[in-house]
Amino acid sequence: MTDTSHPRPAERERGPQPADGSVGATRRTVIAALGGATLGAAALGLAATQATAVPDRNETGRPRSRSAADCVLTPEQTEGPYYLDLETVRKDITEGKPGVPLTLRVKVIDTATCSALPGTAVDIWHCDALGVYSGYVAGGSTPDTTFLRGVQLTDSAGVAEFTTVYPGWYVGRALHIHVKTHVGGTVTGGRYQGGHVSHTGQLYFPETYNSRVAALAPYRNNTATRTLNARDGIYRNGGSATLLSLTQVGSDLGKGVTATVVLGIDPNAVP
Repeated sequence: MTDTSHPRPAERERGPQPADGSVGATRRTVIAALGGATLGAAALGLAATQATAVPDRNETGRPRSRSAADCVLTPEQTEGPYYLDLETVRKDITEGKPGVPLTLRVKVIDTATCSALPGTAVDIWHCDALGVYSGYVAGGSTPDTTFLRGVQLTDSAGVAEFTTVYPGWYVGRALHIHVKTHVGGTVTGGRYQGGHVSHTGQLYFPETYNSRVAALAPYRNNTATRTLNARDGIYRNGGSATLLSLTQVGSDLGKGVTATVVLGIDPNAVP
C-alpha cells in the first residue's frame, strides 16, 4: 500500500529548464518552479541516443560476456526533477541518514581513447531509504536539507568514490542513483565551479539485492509500492548499461555493499 501521509511523486522527464537550454537549474529556480505541486506520472525517459559503455549485466549484477574492446558511450537518461546544483565536493554524503552502507565507485573513461579520465567531477544524488530527496518539500523533506548529494573528482585511475547508503524507492521508479559528469571546472571553497556537463544518467541495482535490502530496517518501513527494473520505463531505455556490480561486505548484508560501474563519456560533449 502506498504511504499517503508522505506522498512521493514519481519522476517526470525533466523539471523546468532555463531559457538558454542548459541542463542545470539553481536551487531557488527549481523549488520556485515546482512550488509544492504534485509531480506527474513516471516518465518513459530519454531515448537511448548512445550505445552502452560497459559490459551489459544480468540481474545478479554480474557482467555478461562481451568483448573487452567495447568502449562506447553510456546512454544518456533523464535528469529528473530533483537535481540541485549544490556541487559540494565531499566523499561522505550520508549526513547521518540510516540505511545499508554503500561504497560507490564510478570509473569514467574517454570513449575516444578508452583511457581513464582523471579530474572529472562525478556528481550524484539519490533518495533516502523512505524515498525522500533532500532539498524539496515534496515527500517530507525541507528545502534546506542536503543529504545524499555530493561531488567527487576522479583520481589518476579515473575513479570517484562515495560513501553513502543504499537508496530506497518511491512510486513509479525502480531503485536508482542519479549521476552527472562535469569537465573543465575547478574546486573553490569546497564547491565544484565552472566547466560543463558531459553526461547525465542514472545507476541501477540488481533486483536480487533490492529484494533483500527491502526486508531490512529502515527500508521495510517504506510503504510505497516498489517498482522493479523491468517495469521502470526509464530503466528500459538503456538502464541495463549502468546496472551496478555489487559485492557484499562480509556475511551480513546490513554491514554494507560495494558498488562499481564504468561510465563511457565524450568529455567534449555539452548538453
